Amino acid sequence: MILAAGRGERMGALTAARPKPLLTVGQASLLERQLELVAAAGITDVVINLSYRGDQIRALVGDGAPFGLAVRYSQEPEPP
Repeated sequence: MILAAGRGERMGALTAARPKPLLTVGQASLLERQLELVAAAGITDVVINLSYRGDQIRALVGDGAPFGLAVRYSQEPEPP
């Protein structure tokens, strides 16, 4: 399970419009880097837990096929 539900409040304006896992470092987001590492380790099934702006994560990752993974989601309520 990849924990991606945090709001990232300490990141200030960087997370005002997108969740912390989608912040980029170089050419890839933090989440993309994690998914690539998971796939490289031979893991094929992943659950990503979502909350803050989880729709953006779903839009990027989808079913996980672009990463060679089968991805499911565990949705938590969006924070107020």
